[in-house]
Amino acid sequence: MSAVLYRWKDLASDKPMALLERRRVIGEKAMISQVRLQKGCDIPSHAHENEQFACLLEGSMRFGLGEKGMPQWRELVLHAGEVLHLPSNCPHSAYALEDCLILDIFSPPSQTTGIDRH
Repeated sequence: MSAVLYRWKDLASDKPMALLERRRVIGEKAMISQVRLQKGCDIPSHAHENEQFACLLEGSMRFGLGEKGMPQWRELVLHAGEVLHLPSNCPHSAYALEDCLILDIFSPPSQTTGIDRH
């Protein structure tokens, strides 16, 4: 196996929902996604087997964590320079308060994540 160089600008993008565009590099044991959210992008609550690290590079966004209506449910605002760790099967939603640039790291990799199911 040899190393591979990728350039975000050269990778194909997809738009699995309104106001969201992503590019992905899928490896053997992990996946990284460059995600651009436009202000007002509303990602409904979902969960997935993948462990996820959401690294916010630009903008700010509100996350809903856990099952809404349950005692453990909470909201938090993520700002540029912060990283949110989402364990496997942790329900979460997101709302872009501003235009955002995110690097999402997933393990294990998969062709789809929670947003692809909506």
